[in-house]
This record gives sequence, C-alpha cells and structure tokens, in this order.
Amino acid sequence: MLSNNFAFGTALASLLICITNLIYTLSLQRTEKAQNKIYIVILAILIINAVNGVISSVSQTMLTVSDSINSLYLVSRYLYFVTHTALCPMFLYYIYCLINERFNLADLRTIIYTLLFVLIELIPLTNPITNWVYSIDANNVLHRNWAEYLIYIMAAVYYVIALRLLFSSWKVLDEKRKLGLAFFMFVVALGVLLQLLKKQLKVEVLMEAVGSTGLLLAIENDDEHIDFTLGFYNRAALNMDVKRCLYKKLPVSFIIIRITNTDSILKLTGAESTGIIAEITGSYLKSLVKAEGISAWKGNPDVIYAPKPDIFVMAMYSKSVEQVEKLAETISARFEETWDYNGKEIPVSAALLLADIPGQISSVSELFYMINCPLPKNTDKKILKGGALDYIIRRQTVEKAVARGLLDNSFEVYYQPIYNLAGTLCGAEALLRMHDKELGDVYPDEFIPVAEQIRLIDDLDDFVLDSVCKFIKTGVPQQNGLSSISVNLSVTQCLRPGFIERINRIVEENGVEKSFINFDIVESIAASDYRILSGVITRLKKDGFMFSIDDYGTGYSNVSAVFSLDMDVIKIDKSLLWNSKKNERGMIILENTIRMIQLMRKKILVEGVETSAQLELLKCLNVNYLQGFYFSKPLPKATFVELISTGKPA
Repeated sequence: MLSNNFAFGTALASLLICITNLIYTLSLQRTEKAQNKIYIVILAILIINAVNGVISSVSQTMLTVSDSINSLYLVSRYLYFVTHTALCPMFLYYIYCLINERFNLADLRTIIYTLLFVLIELIPLTNPITNWVYSIDANNVLHRNWAEYLIYIMAAVYYVIALRLLFSSWKVLDEKRKLGLAFFMFVVALGVLLQLLKKQLKVEVLMEAVGSTGLLLAIENDDEHIDFTLGFYNRAALNMDVKRCLYKKLPVSFIIIRITNTDSILKLTGAESTGIIAEITGSYLKSLVKAEGISAWKGNPDVIYAPKPDIFVMAMYSKSVEQVEKLAETISARFEETWDYNGKEIPVSAALLLADIPGQISSVSELFYMINCPLPKNTDKKILKGGALDYIIRRQTVEKAVARGLLDNSFEVYYQPIYNLAGTLCGAEALLRMHDKELGDVYPDEFIPVAEQIRLIDDLDDFVLDSVCKFIKTGVPQQNGLSSISVNLSVTQCLRPGFIERINRIVEENGVEKSFINFDIVESIAASDYRILSGVITRLKKDGFMFSIDDYGTGYSNVSAVFSLDMDVIKIDKSLLWNSKKNERGMIILENTIRMIQLMRKKILVEGVETSAQLELLKCLNVNYLQGFYFSKPLPKATFVELISTGKPA
C-alpha cells in the first residue's frame, strides 16, 4: 500500500507539473517555431503518462471490484508504453529544431532514424497480441518482458544521438540554453537509472516532468529574445538564429523590410516612438508567415524579427528563390498602398532587400550591415536583389578598409597648389587620399561618407591636421613662398565638446604657427548651426587660425548668415565657373557673386580652373586666388615639394 501511495503521489505531482508547464507555454503565445510545437508534444506525452500513472496506482487497489476498472487499468498501461516510447525520439527532434538542423527524407540518416522509430513503436502497439513488452497474469500482476529492455536500449540510442548532436552544435548555443538542456538530460537520465535499479520508485515520469520545466525556463520562456513592445523576435534572436544557420550550413532566405519615411509617419500619427510602425504593419506581416503553416519535416517555419523599430527581417527556411521574390513583390505592392490607423490613412514606404545564406551572406555581420547601412541614393527600385546589392557589399568592404586604414597606413595627404593672379604659387589645400591594400585607390566621395557613418571622421580629420603640421614644421612650405595650407574641417567635429582644445593641442604639440593653417568649412553644412559655429570660429581665430567657406554657391544657406561668420576667404565652387560659359545666366551669377563678396571685403578663391579662357575671365573679375587642374591636380607630398622647390613636379 505504501508503494502504491508513493506511485500515486509521484504521478499526481508529474501531472500537475506538466499541466502547469503547458498552461504557461500556451499563455506565452509562442508556438510558431517547430521547437515550440515539439515541446508541447513532449508535454502532452508526459501528461498522458502521468494520467496513466494516476489511473494505474488507483485502479490497482480496485481491480477486483469491476471489469470496467480492470479494463481502465489495461488501457492505461497500454497507452503508457505506446506514448512513452515516443518520448526520446521527440526529444531528438526537439534538438534538431532547436539548433536549426533539418530532417531530410532523402537523407539515409533520417531514413534510419525514422524506420527505427516506427519499428520500436510497433512493439508496444502490438503488445496486446505479442505480449513482448509486458503481460498481465490471472492475478492482475504486470510482468515486464524482454521488449521493454529493447525499448530502453533504443531510447538510450536516441538519447546518445541527441547528445552527440548537441555537442556538435555546442558553440552556437547560448549559456542559458546549454544549462537548460544539460539539466533536462541529466535529470531524465537520473530518473531512468533510478527506476531501472529500483522499480518500486516509479520516478521516471516525475523526473522527466521536472526536466521539462528546465526546458521551459531556459528555452521556451524566450523573454530575452522577444521585443514585447513591438511583438516580434528581436535583434538578439536574429543574431542567435543566423549564427546557427551559418554554423549548420542551413540555407535560408531573408527579406529585409526597411521603412523609409519614419519621420513622416511619426508626424501624421502624432506618435513619439517608432514602435508605432510595428503597430500599424505588424498584423499584416505576421499574417504572411502564419498563412504558410509548417510541415513537421521542414524544421522551423518562417520567422519575423524586428532588429529595429522601423526594420523587419523575414527569415524563410523552406521557400525557393522564386517564392521569396514573389512574396517580396506582394509585400512591396502592399506598401504602395496606405495603412489605416485610428481612422487615418497613413502612407508607409518601404525598401526591400533580398539576400540569402550562403549567397550574399557569409557572416552575421554581413546581414546586420544590410540591415543598418544607408540605402543607395538615386534609385527608384523598391526591391534590391542580386546585382542591386553590389552597392551594399562594396560599401561594407570600404567600411572595413576605412576601419583598418589608420593602422595599415592606407591614408595619405595630397596637396593641391593654390595660385594668385600673378601665377605665383602661394598656398595649397590638403586633401586626404586612400590606398587600401585590398581595394587599391578609394575616392574621397566614397570613403568620407563611410567614415562619417562609422564615426571615424574625427580621427581622419586629426590625421590630416597632424600631417599638415608636420609638413609645415619642416619649413619647406615657408621657404618656398607659401603663406598657408588649407585643411578641410567637418562641421560635426567643430560642434563637438572639446574640439577647440583638441585642435590647439595637435598644432601646439607640433610647434607650428597657427596663422599658417586655414580651415575650410563647407557652406551647405555650415548653414546647420551658425550660432554655435560662429562661436567656435571666433575662438579659434583669436588663437591665430584662418578660416574660409568652401564650395560657396552650392548650398542654400542664408547669405547674410554665411557672411556673419568671420571668414578670411570665400572659395567659390567650380560649378559657378563652369556654368558661366554655358549661358548668360550663368555668367551673371558668377559676376554678381564675385562682386558681392568683394563688397563684403572678403578674399576670393575660385575652384575648378581648367582652361586658359577661364583663367583670363577670372583675371578680369579680379579674384584673389585660383585653384584647379589647369595649374595642377592634387599631388603626393614628395611631388608637391618638388613642384614648389623647382617650379615643376617630379
């Protein structure tokens, strides 16, 4: 009686644990992944086993009461062995899904696993005929027969296979999952061992139920991988899943949906958070993957992640290229329409990027680069795929080159000569050039925006200034009649705290005259914040530096504001000079621009001089300085030194 009471207690405890786990799992509403579904199957098996345990322990004391109770006991025993035999194969499948392994029905290994499962399951299914697993004598005493041990041996085989599979993928599992799986396997093994050694304990199902709780807490309760605000899997989940796909060489296609009008959406909705985008579009995006369903043999279903509030990534594990492209076209067409939000019609614009493993993506960083990098300008394509992604791939390559550039000595300062109207070389503009060991020469209009994005522009600005200071310190520029060297300055750098101190420190450490350095600031950028910029310029001019507005005539800034800055030189953009020969209007703009600057008592430098006719025109307009390919292209320092020393480049 004591043994029967203990069996009842363990079975009831197992039942309560598994029902609690099932209710909590369903309450989480995370049943879209294959591993979630298999976990529910495992819980269902354990619940059936626990119910059978309760029925068995109760009915054993009442078998002589009625034939119905006797039949109930026989049925419970039968169901226990039939369902419990499937537990280890289900756990193996759970591991397959968890690590993104894929069952392939054409694979010999899968065929063997499946056949073994079918054969071993047939043994308890046919037990009423064969009595191979167990038999019940005339006194209603259950006798375990030889096939039960075969079932245990096969369960051990599946257990070992699952263990080997885990070890092969150990690197791609996070610590929490490792702990949960290790706990489950240890507790289950301990329960089986205890019951084999002492059958009266009947703790196997209880230990399996406790182990399932470990899986729930460590794996199924996936809070750190869910963005509850947005209702999607987050960046950490995407990072983890992509790592597993790469490690297991699992093909997967991605549709990256990037919302391109976030600011206008916030204005139209009056929302303060970009999470409003997921609220507007989330139901539609989720319906796309739920409509696909999942085959038990295809592993994980399609999944949507939101690494950012205005970026969504759809991962598709079982679609062909044609299916992915068709789905992308459907999504793109939907984003051409408006979206209803609280009775308002909200336009939500999106650009889609199609990429896949192992095609365009060979690392986690490459996928996240596609997610984060600026989209190509001047393109009307709503879906970027194949060759259209070359821009992004190239940009990532340039980004890596810029990041390693200073360490690899990839950067070099060139000097473009500046002349006065008499044809005398009187200064130079320092220009940064890049010679990467892998990419070769990279033009500034390509690497400068990248440097700004990855926040290395300050380092490059400091490199140029330091190089110019070292050149000035040699005394060569002064000895050959140069009065200054211009250094391009990013306004973002000017506006950062500590900028003035850093500039002074670099120059003072090199021990050169500050008046020999002229900082160029682009007009269109300078317009962003005149008040702060004006204060910076005023302080640095007091220290002795000179300043000029670069590319004047290309921006749309207020003329009065531009001239309120205490500039020494106004550098007229080459476009004004080139347009002056195209039509009368262009000539009027150039002449009046020069006249206005002269009235402001500022010196004038005209860029882009390429012909003798342009030179003669500027002489007539009486500008101060000239720069352009007519005189010289930008030169490496050694060549520039040769030019200013001998009058001709080496």
